[in-house]
Amino acid sequence: MARKPRIHVPGGVYHVMLRGNGGQDIFFDEEDRCHFYLLLQEGVSRFDYRIHGFCLMDDHVHLAVQVGEESLSKIMQNISFRYTRWVNQKQNRKGHLFQGRYKAVLVEQDSYLLQLVRYIHLNPVRAEMVLEPEAYAWSGHRAYLGKEILPWLNTEWVLSQFGKRLSSCRKHYEEFVLAGRCERYRDEFHGGEIDKRILGGDGFVKKMIAKSMVQTRKEVVLNDLIRCVCKEYDIDEKQLTSSTRDRYTSEARQVVGWLALKSDNLTLTQVAEYFGRDVTTLSRGVKRVEESILKSKTFAKKLKKLNKAISQA
Repeated sequence: MARKPRIHVPGGVYHVMLRGNGGQDIFFDEEDRCHFYLLLQEGVSRFDYRIHGFCLMDDHVHLAVQVGEESLSKIMQNISFRYTRWVNQKQNRKGHLFQGRYKAVLVEQDSYLLQLVRYIHLNPVRAEMVLEPEAYAWSGHRAYLGKEILPWLNTEWVLSQFGKRLSSCRKHYEEFVLAGRCERYRDEFHGGEIDKRILGGDGFVKKMIAKSMVQTRKEVVLNDLIRCVCKEYDIDEKQLTSSTRDRYTSEARQVVGWLALKSDNLTLTQVAEYFGRDVTTLSRGVKRVEESILKSKTFAKKLKKLNKAISQA
């Protein structure tokens, strides 16, 4: 069954979850976490989004993200691609780091953002890693209390809900968070009742669903694209990312590049970096794919089939 399309709402707030592939860790030391911070900071500047809350656990990430005009898909594609490349280069490995697509729930800001930030910052307490949220170093909680400086974390909206004087706002925010320490897993923050993509009142949900109806083009995730090509060519992903130059595997890589260019959000540079190949060489390969489409109806049919599979991935 095809997944429902992402809902892009300029100014929308999302609860985003990124998990390690097969439950594996995604952060292995302090340097990894600091690099993820850097990617968030660069992304805030480049894509004009806001982060209201976050928590980096060993094997997953929680973010409360408010997007601008750029879609969440493009934002998360950039973060996950660049962070995976960082880990792979550092550990001299290849392949996926994250578990398929990120999960995101569009949240009604006025009704749920305060609770969502508390829920995210209490994640280490629920996991019994710390007794108090302030004791955990890799969330936004300490910055909200003024005990850490994270220029890319937007604390203004949440703190403004507790008054006007900053010191008083921080005190009341801390009391609000600590009051939720006994709160366990909340299903609604992982998917709403009416539509799993949206959390809010009936009117908000209906309005957002109506917006989603006009979205006709699905953004493509590079990992999904690669899996579809590997399945069609009956090769594994390790072979595709290996240094082998045999004609069959090379053609599969070129097809990945061609399909990426047909998407709205992927670039040939991203594909080249993923494969560890020169973008100029890959570009020439893509041209050969286009020539083969004109020469062979069978090949053209294969790519049409792949395009359909990717749109349903």
